[in-house]
Amino acid sequence: MGKLTKNQKLAAGKIEAGKLYSLKEASALVKEITFTKFDASLDIDVRLGIDPRKSNQMVRGVVSLPHGTGKVTRVLVLCTPDAEAAAKEAGADYVGLDEYIEKIKGGWTDVDVIITMPSIMGKIGALGRILGPRGLMPNPKSGTVTMDVAKAVREVKQGKIDFKVDKNGIVHTSIGKVSFTPDQIRENAKEFIATLIKLKPTAAKGTYIKSIYLSSTMSAGVKIDPKSVEEN
Repeated sequence: MGKLTKNQKLAAGKIEAGKLYSLKEASALVKEITFTKFDASLDIDVRLGIDPRKSNQMVRGVVSLPHGTGKVTRVLVLCTPDAEAAAKEAGADYVGLDEYIEKIKGGWTDVDVIITMPSIMGKIGALGRILGPRGLMPNPKSGTVTMDVAKAVREVKQGKIDFKVDKNGIVHTSIGKVSFTPDQIRENAKEFIATLIKLKPTAAKGTYIKSIYLSSTMSAGVKIDPKSVEEN
């Protein structure tokens, strides 16, 4: 194991081993232990007391973060010609249909979100092998298959994200940037966790929120006391 850098030692010294921090404390501490020269992303990892192998315990949803993600989200809208103008006005980066379907077939996936209409899904189905592994396949449950593509574009641009529990029962997502204030970080985290709680499967037994960690790019994780999430 390599030696710790000066900044890593400073960060390690600020985290008390075994301590559960309140969400308010963690939101401030994660900024103090981040020393990247760029505006690092803030990530939250929540371990759930579910069995994701069972279909009745799958957790997947969407949430609109109060302060957005801080990221520039590139949006492609695949739609009919009559919806193109509204999609462009709403802020979509790419708008069209057949030409983009051909580009994707050729390997182009240089976007973060793809939004489409129900009537277009028949054409997009053939792209599943390309888009699926990259998490880009439009899905009605995440709001990316809709008749109102303009509204969907605005929501994504304003900070709407979709998430899904992994095979280990962990939900991982980015909820902001280190440049956010502690209050902005805390409010985004609260909104995300509140959404997870609303999505608790009826088949889930015992403790639902098992652990919560907040971290930034290349920082250590700060363990949060789940009970503190309800605090102001």
